[in-house]
Amino acid sequence: MADRMGARAAIAALTTEFEELTSGTGAPDAGNGPLSWAGYGESRARATARTGEEESVVHGLASLGGRRCVLVSFEFGFLGGSLGQRTGDRLVAAYEAARRRGLPLVSLIATGGSRMQEGMVALSQLQRVARASARLRAAGPAQIAVLRDPTTGGGWATLGAGADVILALPGAQVGFAGSRVRPPDADPHAYTAEGQLAAGQVDAVVPPEELPQTVARWLRALHAPDSPAAPAPVPDALSATGLPVTGWDAVQQARSAARPRAEAYLDAYFEHRLPLVGDRCGGTDPGLLCGFGRREGRSIAYVAQCGTATRPAGYRTAARVIRLADRIGVPVLTLVDTPGAANDAAAEQAGAGAAIADAFAAIAEARVPVTTLVIGEGGSGGALALAAPGNTHVTRDSYFSVIAPELAAAILKRAPDEVRATADQLRLRPQDLVELGFARSVVGPPGE
Repeated sequence: MADRMGARAAIAALTTEFEELTSGTGAPDAGNGPLSWAGYGESRARATARTGEEESVVHGLASLGGRRCVLVSFEFGFLGGSLGQRTGDRLVAAYEAARRRGLPLVSLIATGGSRMQEGMVALSQLQRVARASARLRAAGPAQIAVLRDPTTGGGWATLGAGADVILALPGAQVGFAGSRVRPPDADPHAYTAEGQLAAGQVDAVVPPEELPQTVARWLRALHAPDSPAAPAPVPDALSATGLPVTGWDAVQQARSAARPRAEAYLDAYFEHRLPLVGDRCGGTDPGLLCGFGRREGRSIAYVAQCGTATRPAGYRTAARVIRLADRIGVPVLTLVDTPGAANDAAAEQAGAGAAIADAFAAIAEARVPVTTLVIGEGGSGGALALAAPGNTHVTRDSYFSVIAPELAAAILKRAPDEVRATADQLRLRPQDLVELGFARSVVGPPGE
């Protein structure tokens, strides 16, 4: 079980530079609240005496790693960190402060959900928080959530799950259903930070001692540049292989087990990377690496295929990352390497077509520059969905084709021994792709 530190202790563990803005926010509390719930006033008074707080949320201006933000912290000791009307007042004030100042918002969440003693008045605060979050998102600044123990109910379904980047402390209880309202046979792992990470709902589980540096790095990575973003530089090729002679040679070189893969390219390109994981719909794709990296003092978002068939969750994750980068003005780098989109029954049931369409749309809608390097197989629309029109480059050990030559031959009812000739006819070699106008250049290793 994660530690349940108070709101101010959670802030102090993250930063020493904090200026509270909570004071004076919200109307004074009146007795037993909007439902005249007997004993509610006394419960609040005891919570104040125990925690020193007048509400379950504290917010203010903070600085982490030299980047300013609006910081929200929940006090679980105050009625279980529950959301009531005054909590809603403070949360809306925090979002509005971030919007007015053009600052990102960081939430340190620890809540059991809506406050029972305020009934529908409490529940309706979720709509207020959702609207304030949407207004901040429309204005551009990023939202980062840190899930403490517990993060359940409306707090998870608004500030938590609605954030751009979701970090969680190890062992934290995370889920829409709190421990007292779940089905008795529910798998407890599904309601943990680790379970939510595996399900694509959380981007990283971060040990407490690493949290200050991790949040500071995310604030730097998501900082909007002062001028329009320049395109991400094209990575150098990591292989010195020569240009293929035939189409089948190109296919064989791209399929070679010795060829450098996406992780090697990302490690060579970035000084450090911050991964984003999952499609927020219950799925992950380990064959697609996404996130933000730092290179020569600036941020670049990346989407990199790892040589496997890309699954619907991968395309949805890619679209999420591209749209976030577009919103904050950060350029995008995509590395294409897939034999094609996954086409098994599970992929179809998970919405492969819609997910691929969404990836195409994210690239098409992007206002920031997108740079693509094809580092291996470029298999049909599953690869094209992540390729930048007009700014795609290829390595010598890559190919791009409307379909794999074996499948093309099968569709054309050709004999197996005609696959190599079909590969030549498809003109899928790197040099062919440049001549056809699909690729801008064939990229070589450093120094060439």
